[in-house]
Amino acid sequence: MALWGGRFSQAADVKFKLFNDSLKFDYRLAEQDIIGSIAWSKALLAVNVLTTDEQVSIENSLNELLLSVQANPQQVLQSDAEDIHSWVEGQLINKVGDLGKKLHTGRSRNDQVATDLKLWCKKTAKELIVHLDTLEAKLIELARIHQAVVLPGYTHLQRAQPVTFSHWCLAYLEMLERDHSRLEGCLDRMDTCPLGSGALAGTGYPMDRTALAHSLGFKRATRNSLDSVSDRDHVVELMSCATLSMVHLSRMAEDLIFYNSGESAFIEMSDLVTSGSSLMPQKKNPDAMELIRGKSGRVFGSLAGMLMTLKALPLAYNKDMQEDKEGLFDALDTWGDCLEMAAMALTDLKVNEERTKEAAQGGYSNATELADYLVAKGIPFREAHHIVGVAVVAAIEKGVPLEDLSVAEFKQFSDVIEEDVYPTLTLGATLAARTALGGVSPQQVEFALTAAEERLAKRDTSGVTIRPASSADLESIEFIVNHWAKEGENLPRDKSDLEQSMSEFVVSELDGKITGCGSVHVYDTGLAEIRSLGVAPGFEGRGQGSAIVELLVKRAEKMEIKRLFVLTRMPDFFMNLGFSPESKTTMPEKVLKDCAMFVSQHASDERALELNYKTSMLLHKAMSKG
Repeated sequence: MALWGGRFSQAADVKFKLFNDSLKFDYRLAEQDIIGSIAWSKALLAVNVLTTDEQVSIENSLNELLLSVQANPQQVLQSDAEDIHSWVEGQLINKVGDLGKKLHTGRSRNDQVATDLKLWCKKTAKELIVHLDTLEAKLIELARIHQAVVLPGYTHLQRAQPVTFSHWCLAYLEMLERDHSRLEGCLDRMDTCPLGSGALAGTGYPMDRTALAHSLGFKRATRNSLDSVSDRDHVVELMSCATLSMVHLSRMAEDLIFYNSGESAFIEMSDLVTSGSSLMPQKKNPDAMELIRGKSGRVFGSLAGMLMTLKALPLAYNKDMQEDKEGLFDALDTWGDCLEMAAMALTDLKVNEERTKEAAQGGYSNATELADYLVAKGIPFREAHHIVGVAVVAAIEKGVPLEDLSVAEFKQFSDVIEEDVYPTLTLGATLAARTALGGVSPQQVEFALTAAEERLAKRDTSGVTIRPASSADLESIEFIVNHWAKEGENLPRDKSDLEQSMSEFVVSELDGKITGCGSVHVYDTGLAEIRSLGVAPGFEGRGQGSAIVELLVKRAEKMEIKRLFVLTRMPDFFMNLGFSPESKTTMPEKVLKDCAMFVSQHASDERALELNYKTSMLLHKAMSKG
């Protein structure tokens, strides 16, 4: 049923419904709509619209729905609901009856969709930052490996001056770092919560919108209700970030396509990112790079379309704004795919050092060095420039590089040229002369590369906060622990047990939501166990488990724990963090007795591991890389 049908005496035409409905694309906001609805239910409880029992019932049902959607997002598309908001509300009503109809009190779809979209944008932007980090790390790795490889530099696609392959990598790193900076700035500006703005004039209930914003992981609430529901600057900014970054990726792709060509043969791209010809068996086509170059157009088009949609729209919300999602989703999906593919293409890239050096030596790329040599002999640069130009013509006619001309031949162009000219014309001398900041001398490249490695190492892009648990986290911890207990991964624990053990726990927090937990339980002096480690379903794969373990290890170190162990069905995870396998028979009797109380079909799969504090530095090293 439509959320707005009371005003109408006739049903909408079927064609209009198909034209009007947005579920076919805004189903991707299901998770955000449910999370926002849970936060709204708590706000309604605070202003006495819902009782505690009603709010708990709504929240529990929405959490069940969230898990279901995370497991199968496509299920939403089986509905004929108008949009994701009506689908979520309909599912809630199916679960809790008329109580579900109370949830929309004081809320409009205008502030609801604005909130959903911002939550999605924040989550996606953080994922894109990780993709940027990965590609930047690949460029730095490639630059470090090929630091001494000489490469011809080009202007107008004509060989100009020699550079190094490392310097080329660092050039694109600079572009990607600017992309990274723009994306972080965009994230900061969008970190405001529109929920509670109503349709356009604000909500009629005395909500604490600042508390509501913080509960959803926003820095603050928006300041103006009219702007809140009609603002799509963050959409444009994200698409703008994607567009400029795709320009950079497309330029890099074009370079690699050229370098990979038979005419250049500077590199060979991996079989993993190339394809063959259906007719010509010798072909190896750089399809991944060509697709990156081609897909840039669709991202550019999405930005242009969004700008045209917003142009001259009056305040506040207009249905035109429904057009904000398809282009955004496609642009950011495409950008993420291209970043990932570019990183993959750089992973197994082979560089033909002999060919790049040969090309760098050709094309008279040391002509500028000859001009500088003449300047050092007292000849004005403009005159030196002309002299070298004449010398190059003579060398071309003879079919030799400049350095193969004899001193007698050089003297035909200038009497000041002597034997000491030859050392200045070598590739090594040409590179070494560029010692100013940003140049291609070995010292400058090493300086730039080291600085880039340090900048990347200092970043914290997880977006996840790891902190000690508080009593307010109890319900979230109970949900996570017992969810994995049902899967046979953890010991089950009741609320009273967890409440008494709260001081042992740390939690991970993402966008205001508790998404992981773990505890370190001390048995007696010098002995402790990591327990109840888990990440909320749908939030795996973001490094939270490793970060939680790191903090628990630090806690154990402060308590001067001599032995820190874990019983787990995931030994590889802990071994990567510095733990070593141990026999269960070495575990204290108290530990084995506790575990024996938990009867599980998976109990025989458990492995005992212990952290050796002599190798605990391995853990910190792994964390700094993660």
